[in-house]
Amino acid sequence: AASLTARLLAFSRQQPLAPSMVDVNKLIAGMSDLLQRTLGEQIEIEVVQSGGLWPAHADPNQLESAVLNLCVNARDAMPDGGKLTIETSNSHLDDAYAKSSSDLKAGQYVCMSISDTGSGMSTETRANAFEPFFTTKPVGQGTGLGLSQVYGFAKQSGGHASIYSEIGEGTTVKIYLLRHRGPTDAPVVVSEPKEIPKQADGQLVLLVEDEAAVREFAATALREAGYRVIEAANANRALELVAEHGDLALLFTDVVLTGSINGRLLAEKAKELRPNLPVLFTTGYTRNAIIHHGRLDEGIDFIGKPFTAQAVSAKVGEVIAGA
Repeated sequence: AASLTARLLAFSRQQPLAPSMVDVNKLIAGMSDLLQRTLGEQIEIEVVQSGGLWPAHADPNQLESAVLNLCVNARDAMPDGGKLTIETSNSHLDDAYAKSSSDLKAGQYVCMSISDTGSGMSTETRANAFEPFFTTKPVGQGTGLGLSQVYGFAKQSGGHASIYSEIGEGTTVKIYLLRHRGPTDAPVVVSEPKEIPKQADGQLVLLVEDEAAVREFAATALREAGYRVIEAANANRALELVAEHGDLALLFTDVVLTGSINGRLLAEKAKELRPNLPVLFTTGYTRNAIIHHGRLDEGIDFIGKPFTAQAVSAKVGEVIAGA
């Protein structure tokens, strides 16, 4: 259910994105082992990387998901094996092309093409491929949300996605991402797993959550990971605990709380008491005090609901380690 919800949010361009400067060539290179294991030995993978590729402005984690979705679709179109080609290039979309798609502006983009030698698509299939729940796979073998997720991610990122295909001639899907226009010396982000200790060292975490079941689950997960946890069901009680405990390592709060003080305001008040206190936010909503126009506010640490025990423990460790 969580996966389906995330894909629907992606299609409707309401998933929380954290865009940054991304080296697309390095990101794809870092996925090579994952792709080979996922696609199997029957699929030959060729990566053609453009020299002098511009940095892209996108959410690296969502870009990885888009690449994986496209590669899995390509594999399914080649049941007897075949070749998958991933190619990167710089691209300039002119006014004429931009007018052919809504919300697309002419300009410079980083293009990533994923091509297969599979069965291809008919004109009708191609016209509906980005629609949610549209699939040509048998019942039980696909949700029809893979391509729609890719499309929604590209559009929400200010880019574009397109499909070129003919029956018997394979398929090419292209994703266009905005060229990053920030400082040239900014760090180039490549999504890599962070080094998080498997067992915490007893750091004290203040968990603020008004849903009792969610609070109990998160507290149990963090305690099993080695954290000490104190709990609050509302912001007023949370502020009392911040004042009482000088050894707090983290404030972990829901954004939407019962009462007049939401999680964002709670964090501001808590930092008045403990200026160096790191804060991790969580929410199941994509429009609230920390997410505007589908993008996380600058400098926000965030984990979306629902989360797994492993994910929340890892994220808490990451934020504490980076404080």
